[in-house]
Amino acid sequence: MTAPKIRDVDFRDLMHLEPHGPDTYVGIVACYPWGQRLFGGQVVAQALRAAIHTVDTERRAHSLHSYFIRPGSPDEPIRFEVERLRDGRSFCTRQVVARQSAGAILNLSVSFQVAEDEADVQANSIPDTLPGPTDPSLLDYSWGSLLERKSADASDTRLGYWIRLDTELGDDPDLHLCGLAFMSDAAPSRAGRSLHPDFTNDPSDRFKFIGASLDHSLWFHRPSRADEWHWFDLKSHGLSGGRGLVSGDAITEAGVHAASFTQEVLLRRRRDEKAPEA
Repeated sequence: MTAPKIRDVDFRDLMHLEPHGPDTYVGIVACYPWGQRLFGGQVVAQALRAAIHTVDTERRAHSLHSYFIRPGSPDEPIRFEVERLRDGRSFCTRQVVARQSAGAILNLSVSFQVAEDEADVQANSIPDTLPGPTDPSLLDYSWGSLLERKSADASDTRLGYWIRLDTELGDDPDLHLCGLAFMSDAAPSRAGRSLHPDFTNDPSDRFKFIGASLDHSLWFHRPSRADEWHWFDLKSHGLSGGRGLVSGDAITEAGVHAASFTQEVLLRRRRDEKAPEA
């Protein structure tokens, strides 16, 4: 099969999964700017969507934890196999394995909860001095017409991005959760490199390193719209053994702390620093 380029794909098309037997779904793939590897955030979002299909509508995902097992290929669809681990009165748990012909590419666990009327206290906010997403001084790292992304750092140690999906997603809250999961994997890589001695926070930095996502966890705190701007506030927790740990918060332009996430990244110094061809 020939996958469409990401600039020609609508996010809702990525989230449309075809049933292929009990609790099994198949999703499309797309070609990303870096070549013959899928974007991990796409696979996480699709796996979350598959899990959502097996849960009652009054339950909403509140956390997910995933391992990237091998690189996904843009040359074939992805099969998502859902296992119903538990259905309780307040919580339920699903496990999803995403597969292609080479084997499993992702293992994801998701927990869902019935809405509860309890205390709501927010601790994180956007700094008053942070440039807004339309500030012309921000560097643009967008992906065609699917994802808008602009670097916006609060300090030398608090790196960040303004990110949103460049499409109208409607009012399905689960689709916005999937969108936030997709966006959250587009944020950590620069922060993962930030403590390396060769990092200069210049766009060319990324060509100095070979990197990949190893695992990804996400906690959903409050509803938000993935087609509106979120500031992803990022912090690196160090480098060791070719791995770096990044944590972050996703906060809407209106100041709502929507989600928190962590990711461990693989980071190796490239021997040949030549930039890949466009």
